[in-house]
Amino acid sequence: MKTVQFLRQYIEKLRHPSGDDPSLSPTKEKSLHKPPKPNIRKPSNWLEKLHNSQSIRNIHPPLMWGLAVVSLTSVIGYRFYNQPQLSVGTESPVTIIAPTNGEFKDLKTTEEQRKKIRTGVVPVLQRDILLTAQLQRELVEAIAEIETLRQQTAPFPFVSVDVISLKTQQYLRSATEQDWQIIVTTLTSDEQTTTNLQKFKPNLRVAIEQLNNYRQASSNTILEGFIKTIEQYRQRYAKARREFSGITTSHLTSELITQFLSLDDATWQKTQQTLTVTLQKILTQGIPPGMPEQLLTESINSQLESNLPQPVPKIASQLLMKILQNEHNLTVDREETKRRAERAAQAIDSVTVEIKAGDVIVEAGEKITQRDFVLLDNFNLSRRGINWLGLGISIILVAGGVTIFCLVSDRIHRPMRRRDHLLLCLLGLSTPLLAIFNLGYTNLPAVGLLVGSFYGPTLAVTQVILLSGLSTFAATTINWSYVLAGTAGGLLAAFIAGKLRSRDELARLGGAIGLVQGSLYFVGYLIMAPVAGTIWSAVLPGAIIYGLSGMAWSVMALGISPYLERIFDLVTPIRLVELANPNSGLLKRLATETPGTFQHTLFVACLAEAAARELHCNVELVRAGTLYHDIGKMHDPLGFIENQMGAPNKHDQIKDPYESAEIIKKHVTEGLVMANKYGLPRVIRDFIPEHQGTLLISYFYYQAKQDAERNETDPVSDADFRYEGPIPQSRETGIVMLADGCEAALRSLKEATPETALAMIHKIFKARWRDKQLKDCGLKYEELPVIAEVFVKVWQQFHHQRIVYPKAALEPQTNNKPS
Repeated sequence: MKTVQFLRQYIEKLRHPSGDDPSLSPTKEKSLHKPPKPNIRKPSNWLEKLHNSQSIRNIHPPLMWGLAVVSLTSVIGYRFYNQPQLSVGTESPVTIIAPTNGEFKDLKTTEEQRKKIRTGVVPVLQRDILLTAQLQRELVEAIAEIETLRQQTAPFPFVSVDVISLKTQQYLRSATEQDWQIIVTTLTSDEQTTTNLQKFKPNLRVAIEQLNNYRQASSNTILEGFIKTIEQYRQRYAKARREFSGITTSHLTSELITQFLSLDDATWQKTQQTLTVTLQKILTQGIPPGMPEQLLTESINSQLESNLPQPVPKIASQLLMKILQNEHNLTVDREETKRRAERAAQAIDSVTVEIKAGDVIVEAGEKITQRDFVLLDNFNLSRRGINWLGLGISIILVAGGVTIFCLVSDRIHRPMRRRDHLLLCLLGLSTPLLAIFNLGYTNLPAVGLLVGSFYGPTLAVTQVILLSGLSTFAATTINWSYVLAGTAGGLLAAFIAGKLRSRDELARLGGAIGLVQGSLYFVGYLIMAPVAGTIWSAVLPGAIIYGLSGMAWSVMALGISPYLERIFDLVTPIRLVELANPNSGLLKRLATETPGTFQHTLFVACLAEAAARELHCNVELVRAGTLYHDIGKMHDPLGFIENQMGAPNKHDQIKDPYESAEIIKKHVTEGLVMANKYGLPRVIRDFIPEHQGTLLISYFYYQAKQDAERNETDPVSDADFRYEGPIPQSRETGIVMLADGCEAALRSLKEATPETALAMIHKIFKARWRDKQLKDCGLKYEELPVIAEVFVKVWQQFHHQRIVYPKAALEPQTNNKPS
């Protein structure tokens, strides 16, 4: 009962909107449209006549709500019109026997098996020729660098290993200068004893012992020459070390080069060949993507250890691992993988179900399987007909969704016109219609972009979420990857579209939607795939196509947006920016034909924009609406003092306050005629009458009163000197009324202080408030001081002080040099 009562209240509110807070900002969820105003003019084109026709106006909100529910239900409940009562998973009420022999194809099971084959096929790999050649080239460069350094330190070993071991020669060449001096001093000392050698380090002691043995086997003279030779090799080695100590960019490190320099020539030659052959074998076998580093290391070591002596395999393995680490020369051949998957899928024979006449299809009380359903449906025994239960659930879901949308719309104080209901209903029907045909490429991004641009993010998000759920319910088969990706694209468009201010930004939004949709589809498909071994390369093309579909829907929405704006009399932030272009035809006429009015308009726009920004209203709407609010003055420019430019006042010559008042009031009616002629949207046209409301044209009213008192005629009625209205119906038009009323007063102030200006503005505001001009616009009394302070700040910016130039600085300079 509470729900029914709320719906009645909501419907009544749609019939007679109160306008408590009808702000027009699409990004702040305020109304861009209001109920039709009193007929101030006659419609001049077929579209407006259609909008204002009696047949259309008789369609009340309850009928619009019912129309939305019926139309959406008819589409969403499509699968229940001819649905089998005996479907898979239901219990058979009776035992059903096959009437004749039958052999039927099970298309659903066949497609499911083929889908598993497509996603589970092993990927086809191909060798990356360029990367393979690059890796081989890197090894050749590393070997060449080592060889260059070895040539600088050659020969090595510098004496037969039978005389001095290889390890000792390595030590002698790389020992510190201090250790080397100890060796030389000890060998040349006559007091050397075995006991003295025990105090040295093992390497140092062994070197001294072997050199001492060499001296004993030869002579002191030969040893002295041998020491000089070792000194030369030490200098070469030190120079080479200085060169490779700074190597940081190649695959070689100082430690690795040191170890390669320690190899004798024969071992080094064999190491070069083994490195080249091993790399060639590894690359020929191929390194697939994702190969663990441990397996690669084991593969390299198994080939090196059988060909090289210890500890050479260790350092050779380190070099190869530095070259091959994080590299793979086998890549997935997507095209061939796709062809193989399709061939494998098509190789699956169609699943057929056979039965003989008289055989039992299903026993009473048994659950019907897919095989049973194929037989029942092909024998026309599945009892197809209207599924009233499913259709009833569809009605409940649709009615609930439409009601939720209405509640959200009411919550954000957005009165909806009939044309708005019609557009939203058409957009809502488009999504489940696509779901019926299982196209997968949902148009939710287009719906989110259009609704977000026209009606703001909250309504757009609500509609996208509701349509996503209803479309999923309407689909015969559900692909959750499509559902999640499409919903994400629609929500992104719904959130952002209303905040963008150019077609270029919307185009970039389309690219972002495509990226989000494609990524979510790709990840979702891998997670929800029926086969654990699903390969990403087989799914990636579909993800790319789905991402492009999201971009395509965005492009389509951008393409039809201008037509929808015209047909349904809508505005978007982008169109408001376009309307505010001073080079548009009507504004150029205003600047040329009524320059004073145009300057007045610019100042009012500055005041109103600043206040709208402070109150979080629709700044673009205020700017565009203000620029057009006085276009009616072009019908008689000299009838308004700002365009007289010092010429005689036209009204002084008329000397009839009633006629003068009619001239002044006519700028509203003529403005509406011009706005309609130039195709301005209703939300802009509303600024023309509402910025004046039902204000009193006080100057001529009091002039008429004085004339009546002087001539002792009937009292003057103030209704003859009031604008026809309506009073402002939105916060935006209310702000423009206040700015328009303060513009002339602020412009007249020259040397006044900010306090004086503020007091004058408060006086004007109170007069408007007491005259009840602001009662329907949604502006609160406590917001008026905020607006007043903003107006004073703008006035100060226009009338800031400047430095007074001395007269001498303005006079032309003369040449006073003596001749």
